[in-house]
Amino acid sequence: MLRDALKQGPVWALGAMSGTSLDGVDAAMVLTDGAEIFGFGATAYRPYTEPERAVLRAAMGRWEDLEEAASVVETAHMDVLAGFSGVDLVGFHGQTTAHDPGGRGTCQIGDGLRLAHGLDVAVVWDFRSADVDRGGQGAPLAPFYHHALMRHVGETAPVAVLNLGGVGNLTLVDPAIERASEPGACQAFDTGPANAPLNDMMRARLGLVHDEGGALAAQGTPDAAILKRLADHAYFRKPPPKSLDRNDFIWLEEAVSGLSDADAAATLTAAVAQSVAAGLRHGSVAPARLLVTGGGRHNATMMSSIADRVGCPVAPVEAVGLDGDMLEAQAFAYLAVRVARGWPTSAPGTTGVPFPVSGGILSRPDDVLSLIGP
Repeated sequence: MLRDALKQGPVWALGAMSGTSLDGVDAAMVLTDGAEIFGFGATAYRPYTEPERAVLRAAMGRWEDLEEAASVVETAHMDVLAGFSGVDLVGFHGQTTAHDPGGRGTCQIGDGLRLAHGLDVAVVWDFRSADVDRGGQGAPLAPFYHHALMRHVGETAPVAVLNLGGVGNLTLVDPAIERASEPGACQAFDTGPANAPLNDMMRARLGLVHDEGGALAAQGTPDAAILKRLADHAYFRKPPPKSLDRNDFIWLEEAVSGLSDADAAATLTAAVAQSVAAGLRHGSVAPARLLVTGGGRHNATMMSSIADRVGCPVAPVEAVGLDGDMLEAQAFAYLAVRVARGWPTSAPGTTGVPFPVSGGILSRPDDVLSLIGP
């Protein structure tokens, strides 16, 4: 069985990530035994087409009637993942359309068994549901990988890893603690809105996918009243663990509707930095530095705004030799190996789940496809 084979040393795992920014699918290979990282392999990116992106945007916030969106997700992933070779295991994040831990739960689309059949490789998928079912937030899920990475690159002091995707999430790592599931090794939570409101505004007003380099925001002035309204939101007073749905701060788009393009971009960019600074104040430890991954690190205005608001040096993860474009995809490769071996992928410090949980479904190519549905 695959589970037994994976108990023997490092394997090449292929991870795929389609985030809340809805730009496309990242895919990356990692050589790992599920504890340590031994190397990095090939990477690829498959952007969503505008029609595909429109289908996915329409699916955000929905819990049902998601067949068309699921087909988009599965097709795009098959396109990019089929181009890899030498893969022992796939980690397939799928797409989150709605997230309400403590309420309706979490809604993930994309059928990993279909991918297992199409790729003829075992696939681990639906990483969040088990955590949510056991009382966790189901997010963020990359912290265990962040912990392994910081040990891999030789960090010794506490460090913060910030992912700026559609939503921002923060991991505070103590690399001196060997296992990510141990108390104090990781504290993680969503910080607030990141690229999603800004990207949506840029697309709606200017037909652009993002504010390239933060050039438009650099020309504008943030609206102080909107930022104060954001700061007063109850989410920022709530202690971790906590997580967000992509649409939880959708009111920001309406709030900036009366501003010029530049001022709207500046306000939405400053909102990200303000949220990150508020998140760090909830941290259990003061980090020696903040390393940034995800698309937001390419936005110079966003990066400088964050640096102005936090009390430690800020740098992209490339400063320690990592690939910030592929780090989240790598995370799901790493987590897939942990799931296949029955090891935890979340813990009280990362999602608030009462005890460490191994979350995910392992589907093999010889599993019966009809059991999952039409």
